[in-house]
Formats: sequence, structure tokens, C-alpha cells
Amino acid sequence: MLDRFNRKINYLRISVTDRCNLRCHYCMPAEGLCMLKHEDILTFEEIQQIVAVSVPLGIDKIRLTGGEPLVRKDIVALVGMIAEVPGVKDIAMTTNGILLEKFANPLYEAGLHRVNISLDTVNPDKFREVTRGGDIQKVFRGIEAAKKAGLSPVKINCVIQSTADESDAMAVKHYCRQHDLEARFIKQMDLQAGEFGIVDGGTGGDCRNCNRLRLTSDGKMKPCLFSDLEFDVRELGIQKAIELALGHKPEKGSINLKNCFHNIGG
Repeated sequence: MLDRFNRKINYLRISVTDRCNLRCHYCMPAEGLCMLKHEDILTFEEIQQIVAVSVPLGIDKIRLTGGEPLVRKDIVALVGMIAEVPGVKDIAMTTNGILLEKFANPLYEAGLHRVNISLDTVNPDKFREVTRGGDIQKVFRGIEAAKKAGLSPVKINCVIQSTADESDAMAVKHYCRQHDLEARFIKQMDLQAGEFGIVDGGTGGDCRNCNRLRLTSDGKMKPCLFSDLEFDVRELGIQKAIELALGHKPEKGSINLKNCFHNIGG
């Protein structure tokens, strides 16, 4: 399907939870956030149905995000349910990697194709500081488990302040070269200020070639990460929400005052 600016939209990013097992400085305040009620979160059956309606309209690429998707109970079952939808060609996940050692093989067997793992530093102390207590060794083991399971490619998402020449980013780049991983460098974004840039090593942030819609964990279809616009699939119906999101997709993102990274998936 094409939007108003003749961009082919074939990619749906689905936030499956607003929960996370880390508290990264740029994503969550130390005191935590007011989380959604359990009954407001989309069920697996609702997510599968949204995917099933999306595919005939032109969606063939799905990415599961959070929060942290691996904290969602029975996430492997959801991957399997999405994989059962005819016409889905690619299923990916973005994760912080903390639980990936446990889930990598079951996810692959359920139908997950590839994974992006967030890693802003390879320094254990710096990682613990940035994530407020995270154990980087769990991430390293998760990366190896993903490779061993057959998830490919394994991409590393590294948030930078300005350039990929920063010391932590250079160390991540070196680590990726050593371990046959693809590195992507993402300038730290600010939803409220409308600050973002094109991903170094990826396509995110390139508004001219954007191919995605977003679904929040409570069922809001969003045309753009940097937009307040959202259309409720429960109230409007799935196809109508998709059509409205497509029809209102901006040429370029501006600001988002409604969402935070923990509930829209970055």
C-alpha cells in the first residue's frame, strides 16, 4: 500500500508491552512510570488478527518491540501465531538481550527470523550505570545464543550522542567486527523536542523512504514515531485504523507529546 507521498508501506512495528527489565537513562526515569493496566494490553489473539488484516493491505514485515518484548509472558507463542499468518515474510524483534539466552532457540523454532539487540557500550561498569543495574554478561550470552540458534542477521543497536566516532561506539563497532555482527548507530532521540536523525548503518529516521506503521501495546495504530496521531483499532476496527494511519502519515515527523520510548518501541 502507498501513502500520500507514494511511499510503499509494508512494515508494521508492534509494541507487545510497555514493561522492561532495565531502566536506561534515556528511556525510563529511575522512579519508574505509570504502566498500562493488564486489561488494556492487546491480547495475542488481537495481535494475530491485526497482522492477518494488515497483510492483504500490503504489510509483510513484522517487528516485535516493547518496552522489552521478552518480558511478555508466552512471547514465543505469539511469534508462532504471527508466523502462521499467510503472507508474513519477515518477523524480527528488538530486545535488550538480557533474557535472550533463554529464548533465542525457542523463538527461532517458533518462526522468528532475526533480532536487533540494544548495546550502547561494551564496558560492564558503564553498561550497569546506563541501564541502572543491568548485567552485560547476560547480553553477551544472549548474542551468542541468537547466533547459535540461527537468527540472522544479528544486529546491534548502539545509541550515540552525536557521532559513531565516540569512544563507546567505537568499542561496540570493534566488538561487532570480532563477532560477525552488524552495527547500527542511532543518535539519541527526543520525542518531545522532535530530535532524530538517520540511523548510521540502517534506514530508520529516513523520512523520505519510511515504510512503516506502528502499533502500541494498547492498540493504537500510529503513522509515525514523531507524531501525536493515533487510531484505536478496538474503537475503529483494524482496517479503518490502518487506513486512517496510512492516510495521515506525515511527510516528515515532527514531535510526539503522547508517547515515550517504553510504550512505542523506538
